[in-house]
Amino acid sequence: MISQLRGTVTTLNLNSVVLDVGGVGYLVNAVPRTLGELTVGQEATLPTSLVVREDSMTLYGFTSARDRDVFDIITSVSGIGPKLGLAILAVHSAEELAAAVQNEDTKALTRVSGVGPKSASRIILELKGKLTLSADATATAAPAAQTEAEALAQAAEAQVVEGLTGLGWTEKEAKKVLAATLKAQPELAGASVPELLRAALRGVVAGTGVRS
Repeated sequence: MISQLRGTVTTLNLNSVVLDVGGVGYLVNAVPRTLGELTVGQEATLPTSLVVREDSMTLYGFTSARDRDVFDIITSVSGIGPKLGLAILAVHSAEELAAAVQNEDTKALTRVSGVGPKSASRIILELKGKLTLSADATATAAPAAQTEAEALAQAAEAQVVEGLTGLGWTEKEAKKVLAATLKAQPELAGASVPELLRAALRGVVAGTGVRS
């Protein structure tokens, strides 16, 4: 079992990262919240869960060991595979999920794509007693501050900034260009990385995005 990886971030994608560990590149699937904390070229440590199937071995990475442990617990529920488990943690932190289960908040769980009211009730039933709030959390933990869409948008914007820095901009300049682009074209909020990058570059050419 691979429970943790430490290495250099070589590639960041919308839903995965490649970590170079001693010359071996490990592809690790992760939620936007985790990917948003990583930077290409810098070293990172990720608690991981290895899911073994007959025809594959897939790694999932997390911000904390707590998130990894919760992922392992929720994927033990019948009908919840790694993909859905990761989707749940993309919308809810480990503490938020524990609070939702403890408070039998089916509405919170149905915010996850692919989880309906019946599935939410079954998840709560099966996780009751398995998920507990940490000592410093309360049973009335606030709902997730980010929706899945917001988290994905933030991850995409971070990758656009990284793409612009790769083209010669400083990080400060890249963020300013992106902010100017989104201000000029608010409909791009939540757009894909290629769309945002093209719009930002067009803005620079047109004078909408200003470098300073």
